[in-house]
Amino acid sequence: MRWTIKPKPEQSKINQLAASLKVDKLVAQLLVQRGITTYEDAKKFFRPELTDLHDPFLMKDMQVAVERIEEAIAKNENILVYGDYDVDGTTAVALLSSYLIQDYPNVATYIPDRYTEGYGVSFQGIDFAEDNDFSLIIALDCGVKAIEQVAYAKKKSIDFIICDHHRPGNTLPKAVAVLDPKRPDCDYPYDELCGCGVGFKLVQALALKKGRTTEDMIPYLDLVATAIGADIVPITGENRVLAYFGMQVINSNPRIGFQAIINQVKKDKLSITDVVFIIAPRINAAGRMEHGQHAVNLLTETDLKQAEHFAQSIEQYNVDRRSLDQEITKEALVQIEENKEQERYTSVVYDENWHKGVIGIVASRLTETYYRPTLVFTKSGDKLAASARSVKGFDVYNALEKCADCIEQFGGHKYAAGLTLSEAQYQPFKAEFEKVVSETIPPELLVPEIQIDAQIELHQITPKLLRILNQFAPFGPRNMMPVFMAENVQDTGYAKGVGEEGKHLKLTATQKGATPIGAIGFNLGNKIGQLKMKNRFDLAFTIDENEWNGQKSIQLKLKDLR
Repeated sequence: MRWTIKPKPEQSKINQLAASLKVDKLVAQLLVQRGITTYEDAKKFFRPELTDLHDPFLMKDMQVAVERIEEAIAKNENILVYGDYDVDGTTAVALLSSYLIQDYPNVATYIPDRYTEGYGVSFQGIDFAEDNDFSLIIALDCGVKAIEQVAYAKKKSIDFIICDHHRPGNTLPKAVAVLDPKRPDCDYPYDELCGCGVGFKLVQALALKKGRTTEDMIPYLDLVATAIGADIVPITGENRVLAYFGMQVINSNPRIGFQAIINQVKKDKLSITDVVFIIAPRINAAGRMEHGQHAVNLLTETDLKQAEHFAQSIEQYNVDRRSLDQEITKEALVQIEENKEQERYTSVVYDENWHKGVIGIVASRLTETYYRPTLVFTKSGDKLAASARSVKGFDVYNALEKCADCIEQFGGHKYAAGLTLSEAQYQPFKAEFEKVVSETIPPELLVPEIQIDAQIELHQITPKLLRILNQFAPFGPRNMMPVFMAENVQDTGYAKGVGEEGKHLKLTATQKGATPIGAIGFNLGNKIGQLKMKNRFDLAFTIDENEWNGQKSIQLKLKDLR
């Protein structure tokens, strides 16, 4: 792995902030690295307030969207809340539908079937709306590229409001309103919202028009925090405020559906990382294995007994999903190894029998293993569908754009995308994608990087430091958990491999007479040989708390060792 130490900010800025906050210079350095240079910045960072949220009416088309929904309610129209089948889409649908339905009964939800309809707004969904007399569709986490679908709906006298956060194409759909902070003509102050975040801004606007306050909207923030974590959007600015309050809701008064999941996993206090790795995969499993509507049903359920029944089904989908993705990952790894006759800049694999619901997870696992921009294809009807994942620093969406001649449809973000193409185009696409990536990717991006915030001595690690670092949470893109480096460390002599086949590394680190600190390195069991004979080594790690038999102690979570 590449160890990159972040540049140390100007000492004068660190000293100034340390003095004004009365904190250690190490803490001040970490804050300045995150763009926090004043007492005011620090207050907003450590003590987010709902008043830090922007006025929703600053978003282009918000006024029109609110007026159209109010008109639909006044005229007793049927409203269909439509969203994608992943966590961001299903949480957004649960949020908006449960808000609308408390005042107005004529609201239904629709999640497209991953297999028969695919991603985004489908013609089938519009036909469903026509057949059931819906005259307004509100699309969440999708729709900004649905030009033909919106035109098709218009012919059937169905209006669209789009709430999306994906990059729009050159032309916008002719919807009543297109709420998307990434629109070039939208001056909204923060453009990193997830789809559920854009849905929340619409709810906030509707609530303000009704004389409700933003405080009244707090119970919906457990959904928003879950989507922020799952969709890997930056936890800065408005997202930090939404995630901060959303995590409080999850840990103090979660909606019944979340409570049912938490009861099953038996965990007391959840961090946003737990939300990403415990709650989100279960919500996602419904759309992957069966149908995303199951997730919406769970997230909008108000009876605990019924919610626990839904949660059990979703738990089973998650178990099935896990065994499938392990099986497919093994098969994909074999494919890559068999075709390793030459150095490749990409990993592209295909099997017509692979389950479409898990190819995104498999793509992520392959990216972790080989650290290359990766595409996993499977058969979908008479087409091939793929999930793309990228490595840090490389924009896979731009790379796919350069292969547009071979692709029928694609969409997504810098690091994750989806596409479909005809079977005849698979080989030409594979060759073109390899060519584009090989010509544009800087070689260093093909080696995983550990970004280190600061070099420290082990004696600097104290309970007080850990307490302050915990207040940096919620962690996520652009506010990652601080990573430290310590040089010239030794093991006290009891290092061992733990877990299945000694996969993980457990050691006790000491340095220049500092009090020894326990450390765990997941998937670093292969480094045990380097620790024998009292070798000295450098560590890259985060600082964590370990609880064992009711006793709490500081521990290092190792990222790498050299």
